[in-house]
Amino acid sequence: MIEVRNLTKKYGPVEAVKDVSFSVGRDQVLGFLGPNGAGKTTIMKILTGFHYPSAGEALVEGVSVQEHPTAVKRSIGYLPESVPLYGDLSVEEYLSFLARMRLVEKSARKAALERAVEACGLGPVRRKRIDTLSKGYRQRTGLGQAIIHDPSILILDEPTTGLDPNQIIEIRSLIKSLGQSKTVILSTHILQEVEAVCSNVLILNGGRIAAQGTPEEIAATMKGGDTWNLCLKGLGAAAIEAKFAAKFARGGAETSALSVTEQDDGTTGLSFFIAGGDDGAGERIFDWAVASGLKILAMSRKKLSLEDIFVQLTTDQNAKEAAS
Repeated sequence: MIEVRNLTKKYGPVEAVKDVSFSVGRDQVLGFLGPNGAGKTTIMKILTGFHYPSAGEALVEGVSVQEHPTAVKRSIGYLPESVPLYGDLSVEEYLSFLARMRLVEKSARKAALERAVEACGLGPVRRKRIDTLSKGYRQRTGLGQAIIHDPSILILDEPTTGLDPNQIIEIRSLIKSLGQSKTVILSTHILQEVEAVCSNVLILNGGRIAAQGTPEEIAATMKGGDTWNLCLKGLGAAAIEAKFAAKFARGGAETSALSVTEQDDGTTGLSFFIAGGDDGAGERIFDWAVASGLKILAMSRKKLSLEDIFVQLTTDQNAKEAAS
């Protein structure tokens, strides 16, 4: 559906996007994840024909955005971060106007309006002026204009910015349902947004791709692993640390970030990282505790999260650029 090849965009001396390549298939929700200034909005504006790239190319359904921007725009519904709404119009009037602007056939406009109103849950406010609506309903109206012409592709730039928690849940649910029948690109810097909505992730940093794929695929290419946290009883912190080092330093598993803390209630907290995501580590930890005369009062395992991945990738790249 969308293919981007070696895309570069310069604004004078500033290179906002640097040799970016990716593709998005049909019925996928791709999350553009990155800090502010990573290049997310710039790429979206190129895909929608608002900007032209300095180098490289973007294809939408096999059509070049640079060579045939009007044809590409017919296939795309776009929701910018600041939704362009006309407050003095009702929701119906606004969507009807956008249907005409999107060249929807006159005979099909009523059906298009009803479809957008139903899909976006705008029924209760369809005859109200837009300037009287809550932020959540204004955002729904913005989504309505993006789908009024029934595009095969939706490009959404920070769609939940400024919404309260209930409104965020509603908009995320709506985007997820739209993604079942359309290709969706969702730009955000909110990690929970990607986890809740997206099937694939593209992490941008400094105008470059830091990683792409599912969170699981990205984690598999990194130095992944698990953080284990235990609450132990039976020995003091120094003895536990010595026994742990004696066992696991020779066990072939790479451990790091060891933390041993004595608690006021006589228990000891033990926290450490084991590289590689070893599924047999839990059993070995339990056997070690029993053999050491320790009681495990609590034990938890935390896998590498999307937040961990994001922080590691963006921090590592920033450090490399600063050093170069």
